[in-house]
Amino acid sequence: MAAVLFDFSGTLFRVESTESWLRAVLAESALELSEGELTAAARALEAAGALPGGAAPAELPAELAEVWAVRDQSAALHRAAYTGLSRRVPLPDPGLHEALYDRHMSPRAWSPYPDAAEVLSTLSERGIGVGVVSNIGWDLRPVFREHGLDTYVDAYVLSYEHGVQKPDPRLFATACAALGVEPRDALMVGDSRSADGGAAALGCRVHFVDHLPVSERPEALLPVLDLVG
Repeated sequence: MAAVLFDFSGTLFRVESTESWLRAVLAESALELSEGELTAAARALEAAGALPGGAAPAELPAELAEVWAVRDQSAALHRAAYTGLSRRVPLPDPGLHEALYDRHMSPRAWSPYPDAAEVLSTLSERGIGVGVVSNIGWDLRPVFREHGLDTYVDAYVLSYEHGVQKPDPRLFATACAALGVEPRDALMVGDSRSADGGAAALGCRVHFVDHLPVSERPEALLPVLDLVG
């Protein structure tokens, strides 16, 4: 393998819990809920699928189905989809829905998996190109910089910047071109068989990891080092 392409959320990084997300925004907004109210609101937001990178909606509202299907094709669509889900949950201030969306884009809302730094740095030392290919509606580069991982990434290919989302092979082709490699010489690592598996149609090898909390997945990325040889 001459290059490894990585998904972002659930692969290299994991977003904070829904409760942590809500607590942070309430604190920043100087608003308070009782512990019972906060817990109930967090559970409702999680069921709604309002946290990008978190749980999928337990039930997708019909009025949001169209925007949900293409949410990663632009920043506006991404925000509309997730704030639309959030607004299904009553909160003490309507402005909290936009604040919640903004919070999830903060580097503080994300934690790298324990083995991410080791894997990325080792690939870099071996001269293997590293790309990040993500279905997303915002610039994740600051997250990598804040956590000291940006130096190991050679190319970012983000769906909203190209108007194309995985599993469309064009997104993976763009990443391979940016790294100067043929798809057959690239490995795609991700947590979604439906989205990341699209790289196989281009000829890339694909390896999957489980989308688990950071504390529950300490070494799932390490096998990548053996796969690239």
